[in-house]
Parts: sequence; structure tokens; C-alpha cells
Amino acid sequence: QVQLVESGGGLVQAGGSLRLSCAASGRTFSSYAMGWFRQAPGKEREFVAAITWSGGTIRYADSVEGRFTVSRDNAKSTVYLQMNSLKPEDTASYYCAASSRPDELAYRESPYDYWGQGTQVTVSS
Repeated sequence: QVQLVESGGGLVQAGGSLRLSCAASGRTFSSYAMGWFRQAPGKEREFVAAITWSGGTIRYADSVEGRFTVSRDNAKSTVYLQMNSLKPEDTASYYCAASSRPDELAYRESPYDYWGQGTQVTVSS
């Protein structure tokens, strides 16, 4: 079992930055690839970014490429999502997820075994 807790969300103006954190507890954090997803009101949850256990492979959704950066610190059992140049369309609840396939990047929800409760990000225009 892995427990995931996101933090760092909030209200920011367009063009601003936020850094989300996802702290994991339970089984060895480095056994998992990690992903970030988001869900806006009235929309389906969508992929944002993913990172393998070592951080050696990273992928982003086209909509955030060049603005968001995912990273992880296995010693702290934490994955981060640095979000820069935020836009109103980035407004959503952001979720981290853990996949027990540490060397694979998953863009869909189904491969992820554990999910956090989410943190709200609101970007004002």
C-alpha cells in the first residue's frame, strides 16, 4: 500500500507559478513510476506528466510542455510538479498517482495503482 498526499495548490494570477508536492508513505517510493493528472470542472481527468522511478524518463502532455517540470526526490519520497507561466485553462484539481511499473510511463489512468486526494489550482485571468 502507498498513501499519497498532494500539497501546494492555491490561487494564482495568470503568468504566475506554483509548485505542487506529492508525499508518499508506505512501500518503497523508488518502486513506483509517478504521474500527475488534473481534472477541471465538467471535464474528464487528463494526463499532465509522468516520471520513471529514477527520473531518467519524463513525459508531458502537449498542453504543459515547456511550462511544467516534474521531478522526484526518492530520499524524501516526494514527487514535484513545478508549474510556470500558468494559464486560466490550467485551473483544475491536480492528482498524483503511483504505478507499480517503475520503468514505464503511463498516460492513461488504468496503470496507476494508487491516487492522492488532489489539490486545487485556480488561475485567475
